[in-house]
Amino acid sequence: MRKAKWVAAAAGVVLLVAGCGSEGGSEKGGSSSAGSTATGGSGSSGGAGGSSDEKVDAASVTKELTDAATGAGFTQDASGEQIPAELKDCMVSWTADAEKAADPKKSYDGTVATLTGGGWKESRSNEMNGSVIKSLAKGSWQLQASNHSQGPVKMVMFIAADNSPECAAAIAADNAKTKQP
Repeated sequence: MRKAKWVAAAAGVVLLVAGCGSEGGSEKGGSSSAGSTATGGSGSSGGAGGSSDEKVDAASVTKELTDAATGAGFTQDASGEQIPAELKDCMVSWTADAEKAADPKKSYDGTVATLTGGGWKESRSNEMNGSVIKSLAKGSWQLQASNHSQGPVKMVMFIAADNSPECAAAIAADNAKTKQP
């Protein structure tokens, strides 16, 4: 049951970003974000670990998220949802314990700033009813950074998925299994 709730929550975040981005969200200007989700190993915006920038995998995404979030003042929520074993190479979930953070908004902003400084490209930012959802991309990975700490449900989470054809097929197969009774 927890797995179904997690998949529903993740799908809701993705739908919210996709549905609201073209109407009420604010596109980040400055540098062109067109095509940033499709560029795999173009340019090295991070100086250290140049070869690791070429290949982004679940382990590197987990490390980057953990380092950025804990460095910004978050601790990981031990009761956060777990990724199904068959998707561990295709998805990463990192849920912050927003109740323990001194200032969840500041920690969220700091986490996103560290990620963008490490080569993640922000492609979209949406704010509605005190919640902020930002889409970031690095290689074939798409990250949804969600801050819902200002409302009645205090939640800050980061969900990343590899958009490669292999992972898209694995995620679709897992979702089809979840729908069956």
